[in-house]
Amino acid sequence: MTDATFTPRVFSGIKPSGGLTLGNYLGAIKRFVGMQGQMETLYCVVDLHAITVWQDPVELRHATREVAAGYLAAGLDPAQSILFNQARVSQHAELGWIFNCVARVGWMNRMTQFKDKAGANAEQVSLGLYAYPSLMAADILLYHATHVPVGEDQKQHVELTRDIAAKFNHDYKVDFFPQTIPVIDGPATRVMNLRDGTKKMSKSGESDMERINMRDDADTIAKKFKKAKTDPAALPDTLDELRDRPEARNLIDIYAALSDATPEAVITEFAGAGWGRFKPALADLAVDRLAPISNEMTRLMDDPAEIDRILTDGADRARAIAAPILSRTAEIVGLLR
Repeated sequence: MTDATFTPRVFSGIKPSGGLTLGNYLGAIKRFVGMQGQMETLYCVVDLHAITVWQDPVELRHATREVAAGYLAAGLDPAQSILFNQARVSQHAELGWIFNCVARVGWMNRMTQFKDKAGANAEQVSLGLYAYPSLMAADILLYHATHVPVGEDQKQHVELTRDIAAKFNHDYKVDFFPQTIPVIDGPATRVMNLRDGTKKMSKSGESDMERINMRDDADTIAKKFKKAKTDPAALPDTLDELRDRPEARNLIDIYAALSDATPEAVITEFAGAGWGRFKPALADLAVDRLAPISNEMTRLMDDPAEIDRILTDGADRARAIAAPILSRTAEIVGLLR
């Protein structure tokens, strides 16, 4: 292996905690599918990240399979992409430890997501929750991934990945790890709550009406969009006029992402329309795009052995890439293996 040779390669993953939402689909999975064929693609269910907070073991196994089912139902082709769950490839944890010894405490202290999740109970959370950004760096760099499709809220973690790669290369005087590029583009890369457009759509929100679950049936999808919070004003002529209307802008972005259009094109199409016209149109579009995925996820979840077969095969292929990169990393560090 030549240290400075980096094959164009995509890596990204989703944590199996709670169910998949429309935010996961538009912000991640739909983009993952769209990148197939452009370069080598690896997509992971990051179950080691899930256990940074306590998980019921039975529910975790179910959720891991459900994320995999979501990938597959949305169009991810295991013949084109490598699909696996993180725990099947032990090199993630091994490189994660090495990166714990490269990353600096000050870098971790600046991670805003840890502060948001830990809140006032920072002294009581697991060490894993504090250190998980360095494991995320290991997830990416274990495959010398050059591109990572992420939401805006994960950009800081990719920047940390770049810092860890740069420090490793500097400390050991090598050009071994690439400077990974975060890929943040398109409408609705950050899907907001249907009841509060200032908050991200979450698996753990208080009300199920706040989110579209990827297992929702057609009637439920339509009902949730028709009841989504809006304001009394009609849709304007330009996006700039939605600057102080977060719920309206969120629905426009969702429509754009589902229809593969730009938000500008959507606002032009519906300029002057009231919500009585726009919401049913959005509901119909969402049902058309999402109900087949929901139905396919249900079919796949009825055959967990097939999901496990796909994940096992993907892990074997992932390990074939990861093992020599980890071995070279250990050699650079000076570890006898």
